[in-house]
Amino acid sequence: MTPRRPWPEAAETADEIRSAGAHWAPLLLPGLPTEVPFGVVGRLLTSSGPAEMWMELHRLPRDRALELLDRAGAVAEAEVASETGGAAARERPELERAARTSRDLGRRVALRQQELWRAGLLLVARGPSAPSARRLREVLRARVHALGFRSRVPAYDCARAIVPPAGDGREPRPEGFWHTLHTDGLAAFFPFVEESVAEEDGVLVGLLLDDASPVFLNRWAHASHSWGIFGTTGSGKSFAAALLALRSRWMYPDLDLVVVDPLGEFAPWARALGGVVLELGPHAPGRLNPLDPATTGGNRVEKAGRVGTLLRALFPSLRDEEVALLDRALHRLYGAGTAVPTFSDLRGEVRGDPDGGRLAALLGAVIDGSLGHLDGPTTVALDGSPLVISLAGVPEDHRAFHLSYLLDAIYGRLRRADRRRLVLVDEAHLLVRSEGTAEFLDHVVRHVRHYRAGLCLMSQHPEDFLRSAAGRSILNNLRATLLLRLPAVAPETRGFFGLTAAEAEWLPRARLPREAGYAEGILRSGPGHLPLAVVASTPEYEFLARTLRIDPEDPGARGPVSPRTASLSDGRGTRGADGR
Repeated sequence: MTPRRPWPEAAETADEIRSAGAHWAPLLLPGLPTEVPFGVVGRLLTSSGPAEMWMELHRLPRDRALELLDRAGAVAEAEVASETGGAAARERPELERAARTSRDLGRRVALRQQELWRAGLLLVARGPSAPSARRLREVLRARVHALGFRSRVPAYDCARAIVPPAGDGREPRPEGFWHTLHTDGLAAFFPFVEESVAEEDGVLVGLLLDDASPVFLNRWAHASHSWGIFGTTGSGKSFAAALLALRSRWMYPDLDLVVVDPLGEFAPWARALGGVVLELGPHAPGRLNPLDPATTGGNRVEKAGRVGTLLRALFPSLRDEEVALLDRALHRLYGAGTAVPTFSDLRGEVRGDPDGGRLAALLGAVIDGSLGHLDGPTTVALDGSPLVISLAGVPEDHRAFHLSYLLDAIYGRLRRADRRRLVLVDEAHLLVRSEGTAEFLDHVVRHVRHYRAGLCLMSQHPEDFLRSAAGRSILNNLRATLLLRLPAVAPETRGFFGLTAAEAEWLPRARLPREAGYAEGILRSGPGHLPLAVVASTPEYEFLARTLRIDPEDPGARGPVSPRTASLSDGRGTRGADGR
């Protein structure tokens, strides 16, 4: 409760008060949004001029609170029962929500989990002159409107709005001054909120947009070591992934880094770090045999099942009887001795079946066609760190298949758990287009932690993962998800990630590196949602700009954001009052 204080002799005009050499311009908040961020006061008052939020609080006795809630619930239920259509019908969902909320809150008040408060809210702008105070009030008005508040200037009633309370709440106040709030709703207005995260031995992920507090995360300190980065082209996915990998390597010099790189973007980056670049494709000098059981540690039964998954993804038109025929052929192939099979060997097994004509023809297209370079023994090793596997020479329509057998090969490398390993997978959405490969990726995400390994999945749209149960499981098992600029936020995405309305509206407007000098996004780590900027120091930026071939004429993450450089108080993002 604001303590009573003497108010110096004041002169009141229509919309402000002059007192003690200063001008005070009050602003009422008669309408509150359904969601506000915790610590909203710190965002509302982010301003170049002096502004304050005044609060007057009176706790309601429990019996009075229960009476109010019971009455509110009864009124809402009666209106739902009596509606006949038209405008009343359109209001039905809101009335039903009000009835449920009143009953639920009543139970929580009865259990002493919540209390009701009579809260008076007032924003006050102060300036040396009336025009300066009014200008600052207009800034505040824009801020509150962006967060969903309604505001009103108490015309010819400023003195009653500003007069200090006596303690009993009986002072006459302007209309729109008082609100009834429960404890959680009231807590959102207190500025004593610390959203920064500083996990021990973590790497700097970014700076909070609100106040530039650093966010440090340690992927190895959690049950899942895997993260995801999603954002449209130009949002800074590759830069962010490379930056975090670089910082992880500085923190853990023995970290084994592998990058699955469909577009060949990371090759110069790996070479600059003393790593190895392995190029695969029709014209590449080396080959990985997708049928080599070495990727499963020599387990030929497991490899037979894995190859069946890969080929069903490559040939989605296979009929059930052909899938069964393929399984039989693979069982015979991998059950015969210790030889390393090739596609030619598999075709030979299929040809031996009277019903294998069509499947043999499909395999022939692989052997004699654009994937023919894969028919033969493995001639390269997945050694070195950082290791970048570049698919730049692979036709676009074959990238999903290459990613699939590469993930199988890398998973075999991960199972040698002699040190920490981090795998960056770009264009990860290609792996969830097929049910089989999506399930395999889900298996990898869920199990790599047992081998002291983690994945960093990069893709443009989270919706690609939400279309299947395996894709949703993958997202659920990512410890941290960084959502950069998205072209749009579908209702499914908002619901899955628990985004507030303001967050969903802001993500398509989050600034790009070429616009702001850094990438903006929302970091979802555990239950928390943190709006932040992905920033780099000057040496980091210069190294990444050179090795990722960023145009030096374009703005980039050239240095850290200074405090208050960017703020979400203009509505570009927010967390809900439930703490998300």
